[in-house]
Amino acid sequence: MIKYAIEGGNLPVVICYPEMGQTLCTESGAMSWMSPNMHMETNTGGGVKKVFGRLFSGESIFMNEYTAEGGSGMIAFASSFPGSIIPYRVTPGNGIVVQKRGFLAMEKGLDLSIFFQKKIGRGLFGGEGFIMQRISGDGMVFIEIDGYCKEYDLGVGESVIVDTGYLAAMSESCTMDIQTVKGVKNVFFGGEGLFHTRITGPGRVYIQSMPIINTARALSPYLEINGNNDHNGGINIRFGD
Repeated sequence: MIKYAIEGGNLPVVICYPEMGQTLCTESGAMSWMSPNMHMETNTGGGVKKVFGRLFSGESIFMNEYTAEGGSGMIAFASSFPGSIIPYRVTPGNGIVVQKRGFLAMEKGLDLSIFFQKKIGRGLFGGEGFIMQRISGDGMVFIEIDGYCKEYDLGVGESVIVDTGYLAAMSESCTMDIQTVKGVKNVFFGGEGLFHTRITGPGRVYIQSMPIINTARALSPYLEINGNNDHNGGINIRFGD
């Protein structure tokens, strides 16, 4: 088991301390800092099927592997958005399904693959698209969460209803489905959209309090994009509207 520490509060970073020969894998560009004896190797992280799967999901086709050489090492991976970093111990038959951008880093030997909903409609209305990522095998994985992370352990048949975009991850033993908001007034005046996601146990559910897409929507009225190529081009921020 790899040694690690999560620091930084709401601006988290996971600092890992691999022993000699231990390897951590991450998508291209996720490493923040490391000791000089960490050797980096870039590859496609699998066969053609996995490469096309990552392209289809909008992720990088390349994976970076960092291996401690000549002794123990140190490497850090920082979250790309204010929130939380959650460690999850993956074992055979106890994998995890995460939102597309939730994977941060993992021990070599784990398998990162594309998770498709059985019915495309479920995912299309689920807020994160119908493609998620499944991590399986045996080892530790680190998941980044937007905002505060609330965890629920669901028993067999127990459910929780999640609004669009708030589902960050779930045990692969959980199932998810989409249910329609009932009532005409609720649909048109409730402000919650037409659909909710229902997660049913057994398993653990990770819910995020500040989905990045919601934050972007909240900020959009205050941002003006200036497409000019001169020195005045860029993003202007408006206040007081």
